[in-house]
Amino acid sequence: MFSHSFSSLLSSNISCLLLLLFLLYAPLTSALWPLPALYEHGDSVVWLDRDLTFQYAITNQFNGTSNPLPNLNTASSYAIVQAAIQRAQERLLNDTFIPWKFHPRHSDFEPAANGTKVFIKNVTIQQNETDSAAVLKPLAGEVSEKYTLSISTSGTVAITAISSIGILRALDTFTQLFYQHSTNLSVYCPYAPVSIIDAPKFAHRGLNMDVARNYYPPSFILHTIDVLAWNKFNRLHLHATDAQSWPLDIPALPELSTRGAYRKGLSYSPQQLADIQEYGMYRGVQVHIEIDMPGHTSVIALAYPDLITAYNIQPNWSTYAAEPPSGSLKLNSSAVYDFLGTLWEDLLPRLSPYSAYFHTGGDEVNVNAYSLDDTVRSNQSSVVQPLIQTFVNYNHDYVRAAGMTPIVWEEMLLDWNLTLGSDVVVQTWLSDESVAKVVQKGHKVLAGNYNYWYLDCGHGAWVDPPPSPTNPYYPYNDYCTPLKNWHLIYTQSPFASLSTTNTSSAAYISPSSLDLILGGEVHIWSEKTDPVNFDAVVWPRAAAAAEVLWSGNLDAEGQNRSLVEVGRRLGVWRERM
Repeated sequence: MFSHSFSSLLSSNISCLLLLLFLLYAPLTSALWPLPALYEHGDSVVWLDRDLTFQYAITNQFNGTSNPLPNLNTASSYAIVQAAIQRAQERLLNDTFIPWKFHPRHSDFEPAANGTKVFIKNVTIQQNETDSAAVLKPLAGEVSEKYTLSISTSGTVAITAISSIGILRALDTFTQLFYQHSTNLSVYCPYAPVSIIDAPKFAHRGLNMDVARNYYPPSFILHTIDVLAWNKFNRLHLHATDAQSWPLDIPALPELSTRGAYRKGLSYSPQQLADIQEYGMYRGVQVHIEIDMPGHTSVIALAYPDLITAYNIQPNWSTYAAEPPSGSLKLNSSAVYDFLGTLWEDLLPRLSPYSAYFHTGGDEVNVNAYSLDDTVRSNQSSVVQPLIQTFVNYNHDYVRAAGMTPIVWEEMLLDWNLTLGSDVVVQTWLSDESVAKVVQKGHKVLAGNYNYWYLDCGHGAWVDPPPSPTNPYYPYNDYCTPLKNWHLIYTQSPFASLSTTNTSSAAYISPSSLDLILGGEVHIWSEKTDPVNFDAVVWPRAAAAAEVLWSGNLDAEGQNRSLVEVGRRLGVWRERM
């Protein structure tokens, strides 16, 4: 009995090992990230002509070739695509990626560098519809990102898409099909013929980047937008202000940043913010801004102390806030509303040309802060809730007047039971069940469960513990430990734990309500992250969420995709990034 069981186990382990070795050293037949919806290919080699040209046409409009890049201040479909063509050319001809790590040791995996070659000399790009006015700042799902891409064995390349944004996605995929040859400067694709039909699973695919707790130079944010676009993310959510700093210049309220930024020069001017948003626009990455309130606002007290309650209470800050320094905007103060009106009239018209959304925050509001608010003097939810309702209504009226759609954190709906407009998008972070609860209330929702998609977790506590003879804080974990590895991130989905069949389940939503789930965001908070370690902390783990949001994490049979296969592609993608 033991011998039989042992031999069966041994046979099973050998089979698993052989499968693992096969997957590790299988040809790079699908090393694309994120994985396209439909991808067929052969094994013929085509080479890239160094004088490669692109021909772009929009149905019923005009034909064009890859002329010099137009002025970026004049947005158009032509400008968007021409900028993408230039980036694709640079990546194709300058990328030095040789995939030797993904083949057996000393193997001759490259095609012969000498001999007869088939060259790709031209790429034909056809946009089948004229872009709508929303193409530069679409609401979720308002602009199609679908595309097709084909490469023949004779070197003919054709890209089609409905929109210019679809063409951007196609060009990013196109660049992934090529490798540099190690013996010379030649670039080749070993997969011809290629046929790809692709479109995203979710319309909102984002990274939430905290630029308040640590400062990031504009150039670093632009770099991050580039990487987001490569991963087919289409949203960058800038968490722009928090208790620790106010790095946004508001000309109508200049002391907010002169006093609230960490130091002079560590804030974003109106022009820098516009440049960041425009840069994203040309890469299909809409940049939307969050001003979190009424909590997480203690920094305002450095410029306007009369607007903030429970400011920097020590040492018992945790009674009044989620993290130090404590402080919240007063809820029943005419001075606060005057401040907000001035803030919104300055900021929102500058953002609206580039974004369809504005995030008004609303997470982690601590009711105890309002017992110290001289305009409230109560920590009873029954007293505070109507004041928060008025506060949020006021802010959202300004957002709508600027032509944008409000986003709030889930607590505004699920904890404070606010009545929100039907246009409001609710961003969840506390659980999968929160997604179901938001949908059950009829609102559009973004997923991003911190147990899976918080990239800052697992790096230890950032607030140093006070001295203690018993050392109760050991081993000094942060609140959301452990670190979320890419395997865990990949298993999560905006549809996780939902049921469309079990009507008695707390997570039940009707099949017709699935469209309310717009997508999700992966999060990087900056208590312990800055430009020094950002890329190492975020990538390639965020890429795992990118594929879930673009491709889903299920295979063609509806089963969980093999993490061995996914890991191999992610390894290749890490090298490319």
